[in-house]
Order: sequence, then C-alpha cells, then structure tokens
Amino acid sequence: MSLQSTPHKLHAGDRFARPSAAAFMGWFLALALLVWSFSGSELSAEKLVRGLPYMGNILSRMFPPDLARLDSILASLATTFQMAVSGCVLGLILSFPLAVLAAEGLSPHPVIRALTRGLIALFRTVPDLIWALFFVIAVGLGPAAGVLALMIDTIGYAGRFFAEAMEETDKGPREALSTIGASRTGLIFSAVVPNAMPSFIATSLFCVEKATRASVVLGLVGAGGIGVELKVAFDLFDYDTALTIILAIFALVVAVEQIGGHLRRRII
Repeated sequence: MSLQSTPHKLHAGDRFARPSAAAFMGWFLALALLVWSFSGSELSAEKLVRGLPYMGNILSRMFPPDLARLDSILASLATTFQMAVSGCVLGLILSFPLAVLAAEGLSPHPVIRALTRGLIALFRTVPDLIWALFFVIAVGLGPAAGVLALMIDTIGYAGRFFAEAMEETDKGPREALSTIGASRTGLIFSAVVPNAMPSFIATSLFCVEKATRASVVLGLVGAGGIGVELKVAFDLFDYDTALTIILAIFALVVAVEQIGGHLRRRII
C-alpha cells in the first residue's frame, strides 16, 4: 500500500492569522496616531515645492566653501572634541557607581535602587540642550558648561546600559563567591565586572561618538566649541563659511565613528 501525498493549497488564513478584537483596535489606534501626527506637522508637497528655490539659493551661496578662517574653525573643532572627551569620560566614571546602585541584585536596598534609576532616567529624559542652558547660567559661557552637560547626558545613557549589563551577567560565579563569604565589592569586581566588560566597552565607545555629535549642538546655546562658529556664520548669512564648518564637523564625526568601530572589532 503506497501513501500518496496530496498537494496542499495555501489559503489566506494559512499565511495571515485573523487578528483579535484587541489587536485590531491596537492597529487602528496606531494608524489613527500616525494620521493625526502627519496632520499636525503641516507638512505638504506644496510647501516643499515652494521652498525648493530658496534651498537652491542657499546651496548655491555655500559653494565653494570659504577656507579663509580654516585655522580658527579647526581650533574651535578641537575645543569641541575636548569637550566631548572630557564630558564623556567624567560621565562614564560616575555612571559605574550609579549603575551598581541601580542594578537588581547588586543595589543594597530596593528604595536606593528605585531612587537611583529615577535619577538616571531624569538625566536621560531632559535634553542635553536644556542641561547646557542650565550650566551656562550656573558656570557661565564657554566649554565648561558643555563638559558638564555632556557628563550628565552620558550618565543618563551609560548608567542605564551599565546597570542592564550587570543584571544580565551569569549569576553562577556571583553565588559561588557569595557562599564563601565574599564581600559585595568582591562580588562586583570579581564576578560581575569581568562578565559585563564587553558591554561596558561597547557602550563607552558609543558614548564617545554620541558626545562628539552632541557637543556640536551645545555650542548653539553658548556652551563653547564649533557650534558658536556655525551659529555666527548662519546669523551673518556667511553660507560658504558655514559649509566649511559643516564639512569639518562631518570629518570629525566620521573619524570618531570609524575609530570607535575599529576598536570595538579589535577589543570585543
């Protein structure tokens, strides 16, 4: 007796499951939110077409880039990179103890963990421009305000991911050391940190890239760096100099990203 297989015809129900009422309502609300967002944005093809001549005019005035102030632009760019590195390093250093206090299983008390997580969330929620304005008022105009703003922004980002990396480590070595009476500090530096180190490195390198991009914008509110030069160039309608600044910023960001990517591949 031979078994013969009959061809199976695919129906729509085989490929797409019928959504439940709750799922259908969720998709409907998501679509309504999308339509509502676009309707409130006042974006239209007519405005884009009407604005094309103005965009073309600005672009034509940008070329060729003016290199007359290249020395001062590069000096401001160096200040921007100094701000990024300084603020990022300070933020990474402070992120580690806060991450330990925010990590489940490592924090000494649930209340301390909740408060620390709330503080890290606050640092991450408030935009870096707002922090820059706050520190400009506190310490005055200049790179110091930018460094402090980038430090807070880095704590908000790295603190969360450091804590999550420590929570995801293997609990076996931690429990083994705990049974032989190891202290909390010993557990952290002997079992948790070595396992989480690849994630720490990846997060830290990405923070440097993130801080480099953010430091450019902070100059627009008086926190020093190349952002001041860019704002002045646009205020004076000096578009060819603005293009030179934009190209210099682009070169710095690309270089930092390439170096960071190379280090991640080599270290991790």
